Amino acid sequence: MTRWLLRLLCLSGALAALAAPARAERLVTSISSSRVLINSSYVGAELVLFGAIERDGASVSRSGPYDVVVTVKGPPFMTVVREKQKVWGIWLNVDQKKYAALPAYLAFNASRAIADITSEPLRQRFQLTLPDVVAAHTSGVAETLVRPESFHTALVRLRTRTNLFQTNERGVVFISANLFRAGISLPATAPLGNYEVLVTLFSDGAPLATERSNFEVVKTGFEARVAFSAASQSLLYGLITVLLAVGFGGLAHFAFRRE
Repeated sequence: MTRWLLRLLCLSGALAALAAPARAERLVTSISSSRVLINSSYVGAELVLFGAIERDGASVSRSGPYDVVVTVKGPPFMTVVREKQKVWGIWLNVDQKKYAALPAYLAFNASRAIADITSEPLRQRFQLTLPDVVAAHTSGVAETLVRPESFHTALVRLRTRTNLFQTNERGVVFISANLFRAGISLPATAPLGNYEVLVTLFSDGAPLATERSNFEVVKTGFEARVAFSAASQSLLYGLITVLLAVGFGGLAHFAFRRE
């Protein structure tokens, strides 16, 4: 009886070892700065993300090279896209599309063309392209649009024009087989708030690991004090603004008056 019990335990251990998932790679990332400070001379910022792929003796071997996609998402806002048409000589908003909690800033950096990194179903699942993210944040309100894709395309085009939406399929550079870097470019119009950075590791089209980090964009100096006063003491801020406007208007009238 004891011998059969030992055999059963050994067999159970072997089956558990075969059923256990193979240990995969692990990502370690770091951003050059955790805070972007905005002052009167701010014209944008450039951050650098460094990453390492950690392997151990239990990691399975890969037949192909690694690929990395870095996704940066800014603060979410409700966004409305309106379509204008000329009706009887007057431009009117004839239709609109709402996007709930859409990131105000969105950037993709990849080690090569994203279409070559993984399949379309996985790209949609992980939202690895601008249209995928935009389509995933459509409002839950029922809408009767004949061409919803045209609104997605228009939104991507408008945000790309102002560098708030970016795609750089050569933005991730491998320094060595397991070390890489990626640049994060913030325009001057990037909104304040918290930014999420998601790094996804692929090999042979399959996702292997993800790593999340973040940074924030904040005001500093005189601009920060003015913004805090406007939010915390709105009535006093409004009165001071009106008095300053009246004062400067009076000075301008006195300086440029005609005799």
